Amino acid sequence: MDSNQIIIQSTIQADSQKVWDYYTNPKHIIHWNFASDDWQCPWAKNDLRVGGKYSARMEAKDGSFGFEFEAVYDKITDQKSFTYTMEDGRKASVDLEAEGNKTKVTVSFDPEKENPEEMQRGGWQAILDNFKKYVEGH
Repeated sequence: MDSNQIIIQSTIQADSQKVWDYYTNPKHIIHWNFASDDWQCPWAKNDLRVGGKYSARMEAKDGSFGFEFEAVYDKITDQKSFTYTMEDGRKASVDLEAEGNKTKVTVSFDPEKENPEEMQRGGWQAILDNFKKYVEGH
């Protein structure tokens, strides 16, 4: 991966199988895939295979703004990691590392050019933090 990528991490109090399921299954994705409580993810689709497409709708609850996030999978190691390419050509990877009954999740992604990197890091980290809260609460 590119050395200019932004890297975020979180350690989740759950085994890697549960973390993988909650991270990749649309029935769970809709409950955590947003950065703040005034946003939502009304739907998600995930064709988890090389060449398969991931897509999710992210929008403000008041309807003022929203977008679809789409990507195509490049490589998948079941229960451990995957890489994908976003619509604009940027790459990202997600790695799960089992640590006993905990799982360390590391997300690396190419920054986009429109927003400051710290803002992007903060947004992606907020989504990962929301994921942690959801997994640990269920």
